[in-house]
Amino acid sequence: MPELPDITIYVEALRRLAGGAILDQLGVLNPFVLRTVSPNPEVFAGRELTAVLRLGKRIVLSFSEGHHAVIHLMVAGRLQWRARTAKLPPRRGLAAWTFSTGKLILTEAGTKRRASIHLVVGEEALAAHDPGGLEVLHTDLPAFRAAITRERHTLKRTLTDPRLLSGIGNAYSDEILHHARLSPFKLSDSLSDDESAKLFDSVVAVLSDWTTRLRTEVGDGFPEKVTAFREDMAVHGRFGRPCPDCGAPVQRIRYADSEANYCAGCQTGGRILADRSLSRLLKADWPKTLDDLERRPR
Repeated sequence: MPELPDITIYVEALRRLAGGAILDQLGVLNPFVLRTVSPNPEVFAGRELTAVLRLGKRIVLSFSEGHHAVIHLMVAGRLQWRARTAKLPPRRGLAAWTFSTGKLILTEAGTKRRASIHLVVGEEALAAHDPGGLEVLHTDLPAFRAAITRERHTLKRTLTDPRLLSGIGNAYSDEILHHARLSPFKLSDSLSDDESAKLFDSVVAVLSDWTTRLRTEVGDGFPEKVTAFREDMAVHGRFGRPCPDCGAPVQRIRYADSEANYCAGCQTGGRILADRSLSRLLKADWPKTLDDLERRPR
């Protein structure tokens, strides 16, 4: 699932390529992707794109007179920027915004249709799509501590709960916890002051670093290689491969639709965490699906 760094780069690219442009047409090819019945997509035609925003892990296209399209890419949804005359990819193409400057295409790989578009009018309707999590790059340590201790969960769950912290998902939570040298299954209310400060510093460092890397990679273009698995990551998606810091093989715990990647040498004092021993904790602390986690009310 695209997370804060990827979504930020999408937003910046769309501001650059389509900001101030007029929308000729919003075409919905797969009716399942559109999760609202009003307003009609046709009323967006002829409106100016006045802003592009990030709302947690959602992308908001804001048009004149308070009309908004809220795009949630979920796991396999991706955006493409093409010429106005470009055709949508067969089977994967879900929707397209044809602007005066080009065409934005929403695609989704696979057969599960999780990506969504909500069309809303007014700021109150838009705010209803904000999960309410703290914007971690625009806050301080006391606010961060208050957010992560609001509910008692494992650190993995705490970091990825959109009601608590904004924009962090499965991939970057692994990287953050490795950077902080903390176990993914340590409970949020058990952190010492030093540990919570270290975690906050790691959140800022990891998200800022990867946003900068992706910004440099994309340059003046549009992000075409958005993925949760990147070669330079320390632990995420690197099960069995050596930790870049200590050389120990990266370990993995799977549960429901999610998994946690960690280094036993750096994060758990050398202990390898067994799935069965954690099953009760995970069952109580983790939603059954990613959809459950993303769609929980504030």
